[in-house]
Amino acid sequence: MTENRIKNVVIVGGGTAGWMAAAALSELLPVGYNYRLVESDQISTIGVGEATIPSIRNFNMHLGIDENEFLRATQGTFKLGIEFVNWGKKGDKYFHGFGSVGRDQPTANFFHYWLKLYQQGAVGGLEHYSINTVASQLGKFSVGRPDLPNSPLSDLSYAYHFDAGLYAKFLRTYSEKRGVKRTEGRIVDTLLREADGFIDALVMENGEKIQGDFFIDCSGMVGLLIEKALHTGYEDWSHWLPCDHAIAVPCESSKDMRALTRSTAHTAGWQWRIPLQHRTGNGHVFSSQYMSVDEAQAILMANLDGKALAEPRQIKFTTGKRNKAWNKNCVAVGLSGGFMEPLESTSIHMVKTGLMRLLSFFPDRGFEQVDIDTYNRLCDKEYEQIRDFLILHYKVNARDDSAFWRYCQQMEVPESLQRKLDLFASHGRILRENEELFPEDSWLQVMHGQGMRPRAYNPVVDQRSKDDIAGFLHNTQMVIRKCVDAMPVHADYIKANCMARPV
Repeated sequence: MTENRIKNVVIVGGGTAGWMAAAALSELLPVGYNYRLVESDQISTIGVGEATIPSIRNFNMHLGIDENEFLRATQGTFKLGIEFVNWGKKGDKYFHGFGSVGRDQPTANFFHYWLKLYQQGAVGGLEHYSINTVASQLGKFSVGRPDLPNSPLSDLSYAYHFDAGLYAKFLRTYSEKRGVKRTEGRIVDTLLREADGFIDALVMENGEKIQGDFFIDCSGMVGLLIEKALHTGYEDWSHWLPCDHAIAVPCESSKDMRALTRSTAHTAGWQWRIPLQHRTGNGHVFSSQYMSVDEAQAILMANLDGKALAEPRQIKFTTGKRNKAWNKNCVAVGLSGGFMEPLESTSIHMVKTGLMRLLSFFPDRGFEQVDIDTYNRLCDKEYEQIRDFLILHYKVNARDDSAFWRYCQQMEVPESLQRKLDLFASHGRILRENEELFPEDSWLQVMHGQGMRPRAYNPVVDQRSKDDIAGFLHNTQMVIRKCVDAMPVHADYIKANCMARPV
């Protein structure tokens, strides 16, 4: 078994994905492996993945990274969820908060109790029953309080905003301390073994050959190994997710430091706003079929909080995934494996899950096909489930102001998504299947926030009287508001715990 063990692991590409891979492997598989990361200073990374979801906290904890140290190093802030503006209709606004909405009961989810009274006009909006939503709108933030087990504060769910370039730099230092060797330079060729087509070595511009047993492709959308060398193929999802361009630009920080990412829908796409300590990240994701690059850039620049700090940068992409994330002795991690637009901040999460899944199926020199096939099947399922959640945002809209939004309304969606829409439209039921990433409350907040209204509520809630339900809802709302009132202001929490040095 020892003789059959992989010894040399080569990671191609730096950036967030490459250094996350290097950090995870060197920390969690430190014995018996040589790790080498190859990157070129001449090749820029995408570098706009600055918003995350709560799973990033687990990744950092696995690596033993101190939260405050990490946030200081990356100019980071906290994130309680995403504020969506103009998505259902122009002028609408709703919040997709992390964590739970209300408190589920033994016989039915919280939402169904609320829905019965909401349909009768007896209670206010859903947003009053999510601690993340209330806190974000009031500019408050706190980490969880496990010492308060019966409080909404006990398991407060949050994520981060950070400078992706600084995060990669932070992880590079972390990885090199654990023995990862970095090679700087351009790869000009990939040599394959004649016998089986596996990757044998990389050829560098200076003539050096870098051999490896196992290769991790973190080269971004170009897919230097997984596509250019192994010709794996790509599944195009742009008919469901029609945006194909992004323009990104940082600007000066504003006074609005609430713990949220903002997504504002425009005529043919949407704009992100991500507040960091030292600046605000902005970008306009749009469909070039419905809007020119010049028009998209003009919209972006007209909607910044302050002075732009760099020239706008254009990024072209095709939403979809590789036909195989793992092909022969190469695994694609991050954008080399597929691109899901940043609408729900899933890119860095998918790097994390790809790496954690790889640890479960880490190969020896035999590269058993059953392991590879299982890894690919699980990757495909994850991509498809996230894809459906993103399509939901486009499909369920009542905008009639542009051809783009009319196309999204009328497009046919995957059967897996249509089943969820039909189920919710009937009695407000939401079924989370096969450990999919987004829980019921995430689907609920987007469906309801964008105007979907079930025809009826779950009849099991009729086991409780209207007055009993009203008291339960009122108590939930009051407890949440009391907890939020006790939280510090988000900016004050950062100053007290993780303020970065001035740039």
